[in-house]
Amino acid sequence: MNNTRKFPEGFLWGAATSAHQVEGGMCNDWSEWERETAKSLAQNAKSKKWARHIMEKYPSPLEKENYISAQAVDHYNRYEEDFDLAKSLGHTAHRFSVEWSRIEPKEGEFNKKEIEHYRAVIQALRTRGMEPLVTLWHWTIPLWLRDKGGVNAKKFSYYFARFAGKMAEEYKNDVTYWITLNEPNVHTGHAYGQGTWPPHKRSPFSYMYAVGALLHAHRDAFNTIKRSCPKAQIGIAKNNIYFEAYKGRMVNNILKYMADWWWNKYFLDRIQDYQHFIGLNHYFHNRINYGFNKNENKNISDMGWELYPESLYRVLMDLKKYKKPIFVTENGLADARDIMRTEFIRSSLHSVLRAIDSGVDVRGYLYWSLLDNFEWDKGFWPRFGLIEIDYKTLKRTVRQSAWEYKKIIDEYKI
Repeated sequence: MNNTRKFPEGFLWGAATSAHQVEGGMCNDWSEWERETAKSLAQNAKSKKWARHIMEKYPSPLEKENYISAQAVDHYNRYEEDFDLAKSLGHTAHRFSVEWSRIEPKEGEFNKKEIEHYRAVIQALRTRGMEPLVTLWHWTIPLWLRDKGGVNAKKFSYYFARFAGKMAEEYKNDVTYWITLNEPNVHTGHAYGQGTWPPHKRSPFSYMYAVGALLHAHRDAFNTIKRSCPKAQIGIAKNNIYFEAYKGRMVNNILKYMADWWWNKYFLDRIQDYQHFIGLNHYFHNRINYGFNKNENKNISDMGWELYPESLYRVLMDLKKYKKPIFVTENGLADARDIMRTEFIRSSLHSVLRAIDSGVDVRGYLYWSLLDNFEWDKGFWPRFGLIEIDYKTLKRTVRQSAWEYKKIIDEYKI
């Protein structure tokens, strides 16, 4: 990166977390599912060829404890400590989620204690000079709503909009940026397309119904938030993939067109008039060569995901046509030994600068994740954090890559 170049004034620097993955003490559809499936997930892991350095970390993917979030990293009680570390790392923003099941544990009954807890979280960020980006739904469902059908409940959109409106009314003086949904395409794909995540309802009908339900939920939440907070900035966090048509061959171009239309564009095209910004979650390059996933995989993360920072530039350029401000709301890698993270962040930010130079209105970069955390059906073993967590003691240790990220922030911000 050329140190004479700068990111735009007011560019937000930071990292992201989600409630279920870091807070601990959850009671929702995922926490129930974990207890039911942990043993089988551990048994299935025995057939995987995990890297040796992963096996040396606790907990092991071969043990059922790996798949139960339990206390997670106790961020619920340690958020001030974690935000102090984030501030020391030069962060000016933080994305987090409020846990719906804490705030509305019973239908229509809002827990004042938990509302005040998240108010304190928001204030803790504000007092440290960090902009909060609040996510309302990061996949987990209160048990009362799970029992009604979850995302596919008949009145899901109504329930979600009611919850969103309550949050907006409570925090309207302290929150500018609202993210209604996290990666709706990923959730629906796993839960209803593949049937590997709760509620395990694999069927084309359930899948398409869920996609439609989340579209309506976002639009209704958008309108509800705007009524309480006319100045609010509202978007979603959308997972987009760079589909590469290898050598421009006709078959590859056709497959790319179809994949782009469904995965990258379908949802965004239908909410263009119901969002002020686009949150981009980006992890994947997919080379198409008479079929998908024909990547070279010269460099891969601990999870086997290809590291291809050029793809971030490509997806940002694809989003330019929407003429919306863009925040990179997730971008990261699992790297337990912290040997690839620094170069990954540097290369990714180079891609962001290229996109900005090409006219894309990118306004922030939030690395995933601030902390090692509970990575859903993979459990605790993937290490995404700028801050390492000792899961036996919960001790926080800032990784060297986090300090290198700080140097980049100091060098390139205005």
